[in-house]
Amino acid sequence: MLSLPHMHQNIHITEINDALFQEKGLHVGMLRLDLIHPIVSGNKIFKIKPYLEMAISQGANRIITTGGPYSNHLHATAFAARENGIAVTGILRGKQPYTLTITLQECISMGMNLLFMDNDEFDYLNDETSRYRFPHAVFIPQGGYGFPGMQGAAEIMKIKGVSEYDFIIAACGTGTMGAGLIIGGSIHQEIILISVLKNNMSISTEIASLIAQHPYQTSYSIEHRFHQGGYAKKNIQLLECMNNFYLKYSIPTDFVYTGKLIHGFEQLVKEDRFPKKARVLLIHSGGLQGNRSFGNGELIF
Repeated sequence: MLSLPHMHQNIHITEINDALFQEKGLHVGMLRLDLIHPIVSGNKIFKIKPYLEMAISQGANRIITTGGPYSNHLHATAFAARENGIAVTGILRGKQPYTLTITLQECISMGMNLLFMDNDEFDYLNDETSRYRFPHAVFIPQGGYGFPGMQGAAEIMKIKGVSEYDFIIAACGTGTMGAGLIIGGSIHQEIILISVLKNNMSISTEIASLIAQHPYQTSYSIEHRFHQGGYAKKNIQLLECMNNFYLKYSIPTDFVYTGKLIHGFEQLVKEDRFPKKARVLLIHSGGLQGNRSFGNGELIF
């Protein structure tokens, strides 16, 4: 029996009443997936759940997955695997540093075994190649990318209140959640994905390959202008946007994903991307691990 926090627990939609949005005649809300659980927060629980079910049903002895030193995905997977009594290995690129990040230290404390690989071996790692080293394990691609992760993310669109919105906007990394939103949406909705990686034009192909064999009615587009220099890159404008958003709504964001979501959305509003009276839902996909890399005073939360 799978043991995870209830996926609809504590979720609600926070109204975002900003003068700019009111001026443009928009009704804006934020889906608070970040409130599900302090560790398995945001979209992670949706994307990880199908892989855990697969591991349990197959009697797998271990879960293998990949991530970075501040990975929300590794952190959440370590917790979820522990709760379900499944051994877990987190694989990282490069040599092991002398000092591990707090995120990785917590992964270890939750029972995750860390394995560092050189670049070539890491890049070659996938479901098929992982079987040679871990023959009885279930491999979860980085960020939960894959058909199971997409199907799990599609459940987000079934949360109470989501169907009432015309536009759904979310940050996009691997495209797994984005694909899930697309196949889970309705014909009257449009999904707008804010890519957090620079020149990540292949994301269109990756999303298309996930949704190709699944019927969907939702239109979607991908914005590539709001990456702030690339994955995990930041600047003063982004940090000011995150701090201002917290001052107004007491909602913390992270500089890797949700901060760029807010910054990009505000720019789209200024460009009149949405018709008057449109109902727009921002998805807070959770995960604040990256903020641990900041020094004191850069963020007010």
